[in-house]
Formats: sequence, structure tokens, C-alpha cells
Amino acid sequence: MHQTILPPRLTAGDTVRVVAPARSRALIMEHDNTRWINERFAAMGLTLTFGAHVDEDDRFRSSSIESRVADLHEAFADPEVAGILTVVGGFNSNELLPHLDWELIGANPKVFCGYSDITALANAILTHTGLITYSGPHWSSFGMRDHFDPTGDWFRAAVMDDRPIELTAASTWTDDLWFLDQEDRHATPNPGWTVLQHGSATGRIVGGNLCTLNLLQGTDHLPDLSGAVLFLEDDELSNPVEFARDLTSLLQLPGADTVSGLVIGRFQRASQVSEEDLAEIVRRQPALRDKPVVCGLDFGHTMPMITFPIGGTATVETSRTDARITIGQPAA
Repeated sequence: MHQTILPPRLTAGDTVRVVAPARSRALIMEHDNTRWINERFAAMGLTLTFGAHVDEDDRFRSSSIESRVADLHEAFADPEVAGILTVVGGFNSNELLPHLDWELIGANPKVFCGYSDITALANAILTHTGLITYSGPHWSSFGMRDHFDPTGDWFRAAVMDDRPIELTAASTWTDDLWFLDQEDRHATPNPGWTVLQHGSATGRIVGGNLCTLNLLQGTDHLPDLSGAVLFLEDDELSNPVEFARDLTSLLQLPGADTVSGLVIGRFQRASQVSEEDLAEIVRRQPALRDKPVVCGLDFGHTMPMITFPIGGTATVETSRTDARITIGQPAA
């Protein structure tokens, strides 16, 4: 395992490079919400620049492996770039893994943030370099006009502040194709988190999108699961059966029997995954016996969305009814 590298915090005046390691920006620009993106980054004092190939658009609504690798390498190598954000997710970030220069990435630590399909890149970077990466909003996520915060507050807390983060549940949440119609949107009251198993744990955070993380099984890209606190979520294409078999597969890997706890993000309505389903799924996992498990947190494919450090540390303390989750700054 590599020594942990904490990237320098972003500060006002920094430049953030936007890259498209999965789907193209051309797909996003079919519904142009850049006004709100630009306003939010300007308010943080951050300047946005873009990879040379972000608008290439092939039959898979992506670009060539060569183009995507070139933009990633350029972003890490450029000394003027302090952070890197992904345009959006997709399905093919793992195509890039055999072609990445891990020494280049490790020698130029900087904030790298995205979610969903970006889980493959974020966890592989941690594995090969020790660099902490971030599961959090894409560049495109900042284009949500209404019901966006506290996503922005949580992003700033994770990548611009050194203080530990005490997670709290958002008051409302949304699950809609917001980019298609910014006028007709409705938020749902958030009932808060649910404790599925009580206990306490502290460990290194590993995770993100479960079905994407599982793509790393059998490769040298998957982080060590020993002692980890897993943060896992899945999207609307998931369902109770798929989530159960994917979680089972992950927890049967070497070292997974020593994971210290599990934090589950909110499911989209279309998945039809209920708390009762999750309770039974968790109950069947020997690796989770007598370990804290909490579900319904604000990460995944609904909004708002926390930003958490993959490779950072988390402490989970639960009773039968209450939970406290703290993300601390990892020791380098």
C-alpha cells in the first residue's frame, strides 16, 4: 500500500481543469446550464479551464482512449492546475486504466473529483499512487439552478477546508432529470438516515458507485479493503437483487472480512430498493456481522450530494436509532 497523499486544498485564485474521462461535454451542452456553473465557481474564486478533447463526441457519446488519457495527463502535469473535475459520468472510464502514467499522477498531487463511472478512476488512482481522490459533484452538477445546496457547501468543506466534517442529513432531496427542465422541479422531505446495524468503526474510506467499483475486481486497480469503511451507492439501473449480488461479490474478496463498517447512499426511486431490502441484504453478509451499517445518506445519484475523500478517514458511531459520521483529515 502506498503512503497516503493528501492533495493541497483548493483556494481562491486557483485554476480547476475540467476533463471528460467518460462521456463528452457535447452531450451536456445539449442542455446548456453553464450560466449557473460559471456563477458558482466564480463565487468560490476558482477559474475553470477545459481539456483539449472534452467536446469530442463519438458513437458512444465519448471520445477515444488516447484523447481522454491525454487530457488527464495534461491536467495532472500542468503546474497551473490545482484541481481536476470531471464533466459527467458514463460507462467507460475503466478503459483508461491500462494507459495511465501513475508516476506522473502521484508526482503531481491535486484534487480530483467526480462520481458514478468516475469511481473506477478515483479508486485506481488511490491504489497506484496513494493520492486521496474525491467522490462528489461533476462540473455539470453545478448547473442545477434550484435545490443545489448544500452540495456546494459540502464540496467546499471537503476540498477547500482542513477541518473534520461532521456529516448531517439534508432537509430535502431531489431525484429528477433536472437538466431537461429547470422550471418544473419538486423536492422531497428527507426523513434522515436509518441505522441498519449499530456499533462503531474508524477506517479508510473506499467506495463510490458499487457496480463500477466491482469492475476493478481481479485487477491490480482495486484498493485494499482491509479495515475499510465502505461508502457505497448505486443508480436507477440497480434493484434489490443487483445490489445484493454486487455487495456480496465485493464482500467475498480477500480482506473484505475485515471491513469495519458500511455507509450506503440514497437510492433513486426507480431502483425500488427499500430499507427493508437493505436490512435483509446486510443481514446476510458475514463480513458485516456486528459492524455499523447506516443507509440513506446524501450521496449517489440524487441531490444534494456530499463530497467525501476516497482514501480519507471516517468514523461511524451508531446506536439502535442514531448515527454520527465524521470525516477526518487523513494522516499523510
